[in-house]
Amino acid sequence: MAHRISTAPMDRRIDEAEMVMDQERGFTRRSFLRLALALGLGPLLKACAPAVEHVDEPTPSTAQPSPTPSPPPTATLAATPEPSPTVTLQPSPSPTTPVTQEDMMSQVALIRTSDRVAGVQRALSLLDVAGPAGGTVVVKPNYNSADPTPGSTHGDVLRTLIEWLRDHPTDSIVLAERSGMGETRRVLEQRGVFALGQELDFGVQVLDELDQDAWELVQPPGSHWQRGFPFPAELFQEADYVLQTCCLKTHRYGGHFTLSLKNSVGLVAKYVPGQDYNYMSELHSSPHQRLMIAEINTAYAPDLVVLDGVEAFVQGGPAQGERVQANVVLASTDRVALDGAGVAILRYFGTTPAVSQGAIFEQEQIAHAAELGLGVTGPQQVELVTDDEEGERFIQELLPLLEA
Repeated sequence: MAHRISTAPMDRRIDEAEMVMDQERGFTRRSFLRLALALGLGPLLKACAPAVEHVDEPTPSTAQPSPTPSPPPTATLAATPEPSPTVTLQPSPSPTTPVTQEDMMSQVALIRTSDRVAGVQRALSLLDVAGPAGGTVVVKPNYNSADPTPGSTHGDVLRTLIEWLRDHPTDSIVLAERSGMGETRRVLEQRGVFALGQELDFGVQVLDELDQDAWELVQPPGSHWQRGFPFPAELFQEADYVLQTCCLKTHRYGGHFTLSLKNSVGLVAKYVPGQDYNYMSELHSSPHQRLMIAEINTAYAPDLVVLDGVEAFVQGGPAQGERVQANVVLASTDRVALDGAGVAILRYFGTTPAVSQGAIFEQEQIAHAAELGLGVTGPQQVELVTDDEEGERFIQELLPLLEA
């Protein structure tokens, strides 16, 4: 039996009527969630449902931010003299009744181990998460650079996750990535991703090599992106299951920390083919960088996120930094809950002033993601679960940090 340290009980029941609607209309809960997030309806979802299902970022090679680009008159992905918006979104609905403890709870499986393979397997077993049930699976790893873990996804973690996916019905598995510190194809070659893909029969999509038509400009209501951000929407809209895996580390270029929310930046184009606008320069030179990171996550909803924290950077990052042996693996279906737990672990081992200041759920990445309806809104909605006494003792030490 799993040892549980929780701030409130978990209610996992699914409304029967909702399942009937899905079956009769051919419109799945996942499809509904994707559409709702794109339309800015996250807060409404949280008020109306008991639970909401739920990438590090490419960074400049130096600490000097790129010049702030001048905003264009409109947003477009077409290289025309008079561009027009690619995506038109309705404003977010008026704020509704705040989520209460009974409305939404999210589990984060926490395993204390130095063995990545066993840690991932135990976390998935403990979380008892649903795997794919057929169709296409997209995997988003963390290969921002070719630096060793935690600079990039460890090969044992990727292999274990692909093997876990292969234990479920799938038509195809595709790994999608864009590197920020190095040329993506070269980074993936250096980390052995293509060789592993041949061995385990999964495809690799180098996002930099997509055509212009594959990028859709996304502009959430109230967005801090000047033009919106280019996202490979079709790739994720056609996916039946999305798995993300990230590392545990700080970020010296303005993100403060790079966990699951920040990992999503690797899904945004630096340049759209045929255009010369640098979206990453905009991100890294903006005073709203951490808010913009959260906004990227409105474009998709991963079914599962696994964080490898066996080793962590508590200073520096994302490619190199002060390394500690944190010996932890996390898994959750809720990005916000998982990042909250990850920041608590960074604080436990001693980290930067930026990551240490204030309440965890007031950190800009996390707070804005919660406002956008991407996950829990506070620590009282997070349930940390483990499977042994060592994990239980660690959770007891983390809870004061998470709840502070």
